[in-house]
Amino acid sequence: MSATPVNILRYSVLGLGVVYGFYHQRTITSTQKAAAAQRDYEHKQQLINKAKEAYARSKQPAASASGSSSGLNQDLNSPNLDLEALLEGFLNQK
Repeated sequence: MSATPVNILRYSVLGLGVVYGFYHQRTITSTQKAAAAQRDYEHKQQLINKAKEAYARSKQPAASASGSSSGLNQDLNSPNLDLEALLEGFLNQK
């Protein structure tokens, strides 16, 4: 059996195709792994942001509970003072 140029070319192309297939599959796999890692990171970041918001909400009512319970402005130094709410607050306390 002699090696003809056609057979040499055929097996060379076959070998190059196999090598390219391995290289291409490795590139696809690494791209998918990077995308999965990015999705995982973004999901963890969302969870952290939700936890921060929940913590801020849990701390916010405690700070605003010292103010008026009706939600109206009863601060004497404020330019938006609600005098009616202030007087009702004093009358309801007694």
